[in-house]
Amino acid sequence: MDSDRPTHPAAVAEEDEAPKVIPLRPEYAESNQPPKTRVRIRKLRVLALLAGLGILATVSTVFGMLMAVASDLPALEEPSSQNSVLVDRRGVRLGVLTGNQNRILLKETQIAPVMQHAIISIEDKRFFTNDGVDMRGIGRALWQDLIAKRAVQGGSTIAQQFVKNSLAAQDRRTLFVKLREAALAYHITRRWSKQKILRNYLNTIYFGNGAYGIESAARTYFGRQHAGCEHDRVRPCAAQLEPAEAAMIAGIVASPSAFDPIAHPEAAKRRRDLVLARMLEQGLLAREQYDRSVEEPVPARRDIQPPREDTKYPYFTSWIKQQVVDKLGGGQTGARQAFEGGLTVQTTIDARFQRAADNAIRAWLPNPSGPRASMVAIDNRTGEVRAMVGGDDYNASPFNLATQGQRQPGSAFKPFVLAEALKHGISPGSVWASRKKVFDLPRSSGKFTVENYNNAYAGATSLAAATTTSDNSVFAEVGIKVGTRKIARLARRMGIRTPVSRNWAMTLGGLRQGVTPLDMAHAYETFARDGKLVYGTMSPGRLGRGRPVPGPVGIRSIGRREDGKLRSIKLPDGRAARNRVRTKRVLDRGVASTVQTLLQDVVKSGTGQRAQIPDVPVAGKTGTTENYGDAWFVGWTPDYTVAVWVGYPSKLVPMTTEFNGEPVAGGTYPAGIWKTFMESVIRIDPPKVLKDKQKAEAEAAAAAARAPAATAAPAVTAAPATAAPSTTTPVPQAGAQSVPAPSNPAPEPQAPAPVPPAAPSGGGTTPSGAAAPPGGGTGQG
Repeated sequence: MDSDRPTHPAAVAEEDEAPKVIPLRPEYAESNQPPKTRVRIRKLRVLALLAGLGILATVSTVFGMLMAVASDLPALEEPSSQNSVLVDRRGVRLGVLTGNQNRILLKETQIAPVMQHAIISIEDKRFFTNDGVDMRGIGRALWQDLIAKRAVQGGSTIAQQFVKNSLAAQDRRTLFVKLREAALAYHITRRWSKQKILRNYLNTIYFGNGAYGIESAARTYFGRQHAGCEHDRVRPCAAQLEPAEAAMIAGIVASPSAFDPIAHPEAAKRRRDLVLARMLEQGLLAREQYDRSVEEPVPARRDIQPPREDTKYPYFTSWIKQQVVDKLGGGQTGARQAFEGGLTVQTTIDARFQRAADNAIRAWLPNPSGPRASMVAIDNRTGEVRAMVGGDDYNASPFNLATQGQRQPGSAFKPFVLAEALKHGISPGSVWASRKKVFDLPRSSGKFTVENYNNAYAGATSLAAATTTSDNSVFAEVGIKVGTRKIARLARRMGIRTPVSRNWAMTLGGLRQGVTPLDMAHAYETFARDGKLVYGTMSPGRLGRGRPVPGPVGIRSIGRREDGKLRSIKLPDGRAARNRVRTKRVLDRGVASTVQTLLQDVVKSGTGQRAQIPDVPVAGKTGTTENYGDAWFVGWTPDYTVAVWVGYPSKLVPMTTEFNGEPVAGGTYPAGIWKTFMESVIRIDPPKVLKDKQKAEAEAAAAAARAPAATAAPAVTAAPATAAPSTTTPVPQAGAQSVPAPSNPAPEPQAPAPVPPAAPSGGGTTPSGAAAPPGGGTGQG
C-alpha cells in the first residue's frame, strides 16, 4: 500500500533501480561540501524593498535639498529694503548710495498700483494664489514647448524669477538648479508676504537701457514726463506711472533687447498693448483707460535718459563708493550692506565748500570748449576732503579728473626736490649757477640739457631765489646732486601714491606717470602740517611696508539712525565705523617750516602772486608743463590745502593763447581759481589770524566808543576781501578782448620755459637716454 512506503527522502529510491543508501547528513557524504540547492528569489519582496529604499532616498534628497535651499534664504533677505543714504559733514543729504547698477530701492507704497498690476498680468497672473510654483503654468509651458519643438514659453512665477535674479550663479541652467530655484521660491512664499516678494522683484529686475529696478526704469523711460520726480522722496517716478507707461515697462522684462523702445519701437508697442489687453481681461484696467492707453506712443530716443548717480556731487560720491564697500568687508556681503543696508554714510565733503569750488571754476572757465579744471580741497587738521571737482558733467564723462586724472606736475613737483635738498644740509642761501646746463647721463652717451624760459638766467642765485622764480637750471643741478631716488621716496612718503620715476627729468616735474590733484593736495598738506602725514582710520589704504601711504579721508562715519540719532555700526574688525585722525612724521619739522617760508615767497613775489589773500598767510607753488599742456597751483593756508589743475581732459593740448591771448601757466587760471575759492572758504570758516584781527578791531572800536569824543580815535576797519571774478563777467577765454583781473593781479615773473632741446619733444632725457614723458620736464611755474 502507498501508506506503507517510506516518506523520508533519504529512503526513497527509484523503482527500476537497485536500492541504495542515501546519506541523511553531509558528513556521511564522500565530500565535505554541502549539496547545491536551488534558491527561490521572492521578486515582489525585492521590488518592495527597493521601492522603499528609493522612497527613503528621495525623501532624504528632497529634505537635504530643502535644508540647503533654506540656507540660501538669508542671502536673499534685505536688512531694511532701503538704499544707504549719503550726507555731508553737517548732515545735509547728498543722495543715495547705489552700486554699479544704480539700483534704487523703493517701499511698496512708493510703487504705483498700476505698475504692480501690469507686471502681475503679464508675468504671473496667479501670483496671489500660487505657492511660489505654478504647476498649471509649468504644464502649459511644457505643452507649448513640445508643440513648437523648442522653448517658446516660460512657466516660472514671479517668486522664481526673483530667486533666479538674486542668486549669484545663473549661467548653468541645469535641472538641479531649476529645482533648487523652485524649492527656494516655495520657501520664500511661505516666509514672506506677497507684497514683499513683488516689491523685491520690481526692485531688482532688469528693464533694459541700463535700468535695474523699477525706479531706475521709471526715470529712464518716463522721467521727462514727470518732471522733478527723481527728487520727490514721497512720490518718486515709479509712484507716478500711468497705465500705458507701466504696461510698456512691464512688457520689457521678457526680453529687454527685443522690446527695447529705441531699437524696436514697433515690437515694444505691440508688447505694451498685449500687457494692456491682459490687464483689461483680468479686470485690472477699465475700458476707458485701456482705450486711452493704446493710443499713447512709446517713448522716443530723445525721451530716454540713461541711469545716473543719484547724488548731488557724483564725482565725490563715486570716489568713496568702493571705500564704503571695502570698510564693510568687501565682496558681495560688503556691497549688499553698503548699497542696500539702509545705512547713513556721513562723508567729509561740505556742501558749502563744494558750491564755492564749482562757482570759482565756472567764474574763471565759463567756455565749455576751452580748458577745464579739477580741484581738491583738504582740511589740514583732519585730512578730510572738503570739496572735489572731478569734471563738468558726470553723466557725460564719469572719468574723475581729481582722483583718476594723472597729469604731469611740472614745477609743482619742485617742493619735493627742495625738501630733500634741505634734508641734505643744502641751505636756502647757498649760491648756484643759473645758466644753460648740459649733464652727462650716467652709463649712457646721452645728454640732459636744461634751459630757462627765453634764456633768462640770473648768473648766480640762491636756492631760495631759485624757488621763487622757479629756476630750472638750479633745480636740475640740486636734484641730481641729492639723488632722484631719494626725492622719489620722499614724495611717496608724503602722499603721492602713483609711481614716481627716478629719471633726471623728474627734478623738473617730468615723470613717467603723472600725479592726481587728490595726491598733490594730500602731499602738500604734509608741508602745511609741519612734516606730518595726516590720514584717518577711514582712509583708503593703510600704512605698511611695500604699501602706498593711506589716502585722504572721504568718510567720517557709517551708521544707522536709531531714536533720531546716528549710531556708528561695527566694522568686520570690531572697530566702530567712525574716523579717527592719525598722523605720522615723514619730514623733519624744521625742513617743512623752511619749505613753507620759501613757498610763501613764491606767492608774495614769485610766480604765484595771483593767489595772494590780504592778511592771510598763503604758501604754494605753480606748475606748467611742456607747451603749456598742464597748469597747476597747489597751495595752503593755515587751515586748508587746495590743488587746482587746468588743462584739456581728454588729451594734451597746448594752451598757448587761452589766457586772453597769452599762454596758460600755473600763475594764471589755476592761481586765480584757487584765490577765488579760498576767499569763499574764508568767509565760511575764517582763519584764526583774521578772527584775531577782527577781535582786536572790535576791542579798539569799543574802546574808542567809550573815550571822550574829542580824543576818540577812528576805528580801524578790516581790509575788504578780494573780490572774486563775477560769474556774470568772468575771465574771458581765448579770443576775448580783455581780462577782468582779480585784485592784486600779477603776471608770473617767469613764464614756462621750453623743455631742454636735447630731449625729444623738449621733455628732458631719462637716465637711460630715452625721452622723458610727454608734457614733463618743463619745470616752470
